[in-house]
Amino acid sequence: MTRPQPDLDAVFSALGNATRRAMVRRLASGPATVSELAEPLGITLPAVSRHVGVLEEAGLLTRERQGRHHVCSLGHAGIDLARGFLDDTRAFWEGNLDALAAFVEQEERGG
Repeated sequence: MTRPQPDLDAVFSALGNATRRAMVRRLASGPATVSELAEPLGITLPAVSRHVGVLEEAGLLTRERQGRHHVCSLGHAGIDLARGFLDDTRAFWEGNLDALAAFVEQEERGG
């Protein structure tokens, strides 16, 4: 079964939570079981499972069942979606920051 493409709101909402960001950081170093994700966070397995579900729906995590364990890995679909959005808006932000820097420099020189 193919998972539907995540939407941008789901990606940024998932990353808006510190616990889920910690899980993503942990998975950046390699796959982990749900229990391994829970251990440093000091939260219950059901809570970790809910966070895993949110990350999975956002395309930031994939989960594979290996026997009795669920092994989680980083997913690329959500990151690719966020990166595309940020790349599309980068020129706008860089242009505004360049204009702000020029304005500040002009003000510092006495206007």
